Amino acid sequence: MSIHEATRAGVPAHPLARGRSLFRDLDRPADVFAHLGPNWFASVMGTGIVATAAATLPVQWPGLHGFATGVWVLSALWLITVTSAEVVHRTRHRDAALGHARDPVMVQFYGAPPMALLTVGAGALLLGPGLIGAHAAITIDAVLWLLGTITGLASSLAVPYLMFTRLQAAPDAAFGGWLMPVVPPMVSAATGALLVPHLPAGQLRLTLVLACYAMFGLSLIASMVVITQLWRRLVRYSVGTAAMVPTLWIVVGPLGQSITAANLLGEVAHLALPAPYSTAFAAFGVVYGVPVWGFAALWAGLAIALTVRAGRHQLPFGLTWWSFTFPVGTCVTGTSDLALHTGADAFRWAAVALYLALVAAWTVVSVRTARGAWRGRLFLPPPQVTAALPAPR
Repeated sequence: MSIHEATRAGVPAHPLARGRSLFRDLDRPADVFAHLGPNWFASVMGTGIVATAAATLPVQWPGLHGFATGVWVLSALWLITVTSAEVVHRTRHRDAALGHARDPVMVQFYGAPPMALLTVGAGALLLGPGLIGAHAAITIDAVLWLLGTITGLASSLAVPYLMFTRLQAAPDAAFGGWLMPVVPPMVSAATGALLVPHLPAGQLRLTLVLACYAMFGLSLIASMVVITQLWRRLVRYSVGTAAMVPTLWIVVGPLGQSITAANLLGEVAHLALPAPYSTAFAAFGVVYGVPVWGFAALWAGLAIALTVRAGRHQLPFGLTWWSFTFPVGTCVTGTSDLALHTGADAFRWAAVALYLALVAAWTVVSVRTARGAWRGRLFLPPPQVTAALPAPR
């Protein structure tokens, strides 16, 4: 029984427990590892994207690069911390870890660890050379890209397989988290483009470019299937529980990331492919990106309205709030690329506005996460959320 449970039950808490501030919501400090899930890696993703988005922003101001580098270092250290904690969790609490694969909600977040690896790796290449040297930065990015790509492809195959064969989903079960296992290949496509110039000309470089485009298609089509199901669920069954509303923001993640991937790959296509294919892929970045940016703006508007609506009633804090960060960050990078390739001031200032919103969201969510982790509340078993938003009258 936790301290708060004991208090509610009328059982006096132990004096030492009452005086303990760190992990005071837990029976013992070791319980921090008992219920860790892959969703914790979303905090690495959300922190890393703040750094990488700043590195590609079309408007640079004094101190931005230093800020981005500091945030990248923080994300790298946090990746090491969360990974270490996950190892302890799997070693000491194997049954709980296996239970995540049987949970139709938690299993979706197995897409988060690959994207965390890919995001930190991209930050190493974009921001690391001045801090650790170019060779070390490229090496770190290459290693993390390989690990993230392999595990990301595994999640995009294994999680849908489990959903098709073992996990049963209710008719109204679709939520933004269903995108998590299929988005990592899109992140691999975008971050893989950064590695293309560092490979020797020839078959290896060509293979990487073609593989990135194949992963782009894999993730894009799978994401469109999921988004269609989510739209259908929202229309037929309304928004659902307030706690799940932040996951609606995940939808803008594959949209923004696909714009980023299309443009970054278009920039390097000429290094591996001859004309007219390289020229076509370069044009594809803008031809594809602008219409998809429009749909991303539509969905962001809907997500804002639904989030405000949920906040008027009750929007409980949880790790799902990290959905306010990484997806918005991908829109920043995608908008920045469109600004670069079109020369449009509208995209340039939209990228700046989106980045400021990203930093604000990251600050709020980081502070709330640190507070919840300090108390230990975020390490408790996830509650069974059943309360839905009030139906319109």
